[in-house]
Amino acid sequence: MKPDWTRSWRCVSRASVLSLLVVSVSGQEPERRANELMLAGLRPGVATLAVAEKTYKAKHRKKDVSDGIAEWTDECTGRMLLLELNAKNIIQSVTISALGPLARHEQVDCHQSARDVLQTKLWRTGRGLKLGDPQHRVHEIYGEPNSSGPSTKGNRELELMFYAFDWAGSEVPQVMEVLCDRATGRVMEITLAFPSM
Repeated sequence: MKPDWTRSWRCVSRASVLSLLVVSVSGQEPERRANELMLAGLRPGVATLAVAEKTYKAKHRKKDVSDGIAEWTDECTGRMLLLELNAKNIIQSVTISALGPLARHEQVDCHQSARDVLQTKLWRTGRGLKLGDPQHRVHEIYGEPNSSGPSTKGNRELELMFYAFDWAGSEVPQVMEVLCDRATGRVMEITLAFPSM
């Protein structure tokens, strides 16, 4: 896990929060609002690393938990589960992604087994949004985002949709970001966060 990735996520989030404040001051609100509590079976702000390790098996996690980051990666598919933790190992954000690194060396045997060791069947929001869903499904479930716009990750052209759930109270996750591939219109990454800003 590269520290730049986490820093860039925080920068995008803070920029999105600022744009949300502008929208809030202007009095415009989404027509339909639905908040989210869970992603990949984990609730940011409540669930701990121990819960994640029980569900996704610590032996499949990348070895170190460094800089408050825990990561599970399937280099054969590019799927990745990323957790940001506070000092007490309480999960602050959950990210599921199909934009992770792919194997570039012969030591990874991608033909060994079709078994889903990362339990990706659990990789969905509490309201059922999952990787690969069409972009219009995001709108159907959560309404119009507070802000949206073009984004990139690596060499992928993406559309970033930002949702703020501060209206639902301070005890729930406050931010959700969804990245969709601009070419296919499919969900490629979802982050749900209980930020400690």
